[in-house]
Amino acid sequence: MNIAIILSYDGTAYHGWQTQRNAISVQQTVTEAIAALLGQEVSVSGVGRTDAGVHARRYVANFHADCTIPMDRLPLAINSHLPMDIAVSGAAVVPDSFDARFSCTRKEYTYLICPGKIRDPFAVSRSYFYPYPLDVGAMQRAAQYFIGRQDFAAVRSMGTPVKSTVREIFTCSADTVGSYVRIRVSADGFLYNMVRAISGTLLYAGQGKFPPEDIPRILASCDREQAGPTLPPQGLYMSRLWYDDTPALEPFQLTREWNVSGGLL
Repeated sequence: MNIAIILSYDGTAYHGWQTQRNAISVQQTVTEAIAALLGQEVSVSGVGRTDAGVHARRYVANFHADCTIPMDRLPLAINSHLPMDIAVSGAAVVPDSFDARFSCTRKEYTYLICPGKIRDPFAVSRSYFYPYPLDVGAMQRAAQYFIGRQDFAAVRSMGTPVKSTVREIFTCSADTVGSYVRIRVSADGFLYNMVRAISGTLLYAGQGKFPPEDIPRILASCDREQAGPTLPPQGLYMSRLWYDDTPALEPFQLTREWNVSGGLL
């Protein structure tokens, strides 16, 4: 059977999602946990890569296996084999054609910035500490220019070659939640480091290094040097996922909001 699992993880201790030869990854850790539980080899596919230090509030993976454990008990069973910084919250039998990556129609990433003169030691691995004030209103105005189907070559790092740098951003926003500045971007797909580069560009707008109205010019240039910096990975979260044609996943509310409050996430 084809089984989809919903999980979340703190990526601090991992070199991203994808299995690597000489570094521990989330994919390897989850695969080994399921294999140990079921007593069989499994291949676990995820909705997408996350880089070293990046987190996930919502993540979906799937694997094919013979499993007699009821789906409502499977998360607890898998969690008993996982470290404390990874947790499975749901499981469902899905059609054989389901693939966590290719069946996903839309993703959202959230980036958290913690501005202020004094850093929060409990947030340094889960947000980007920025010791200066930010104009969040300017950041929000700048964010609106990223929405739409455009060429985003100006806000991507060189990585795996792609056929096109055109993507469609559905929503892009910046607001304040508790002590954090929160940036959220949802799209049909993302280029390498795209959200971290967008976040750095909005940070520059919030610093007053250029007006929000400069964003169309920056994007039209397709020049990475024109945009803001690529912010560090620890502030980035995969936060929402859409699976429009998979009713079995609907009970798990993959588009549910999550809140950030106080000094802890």
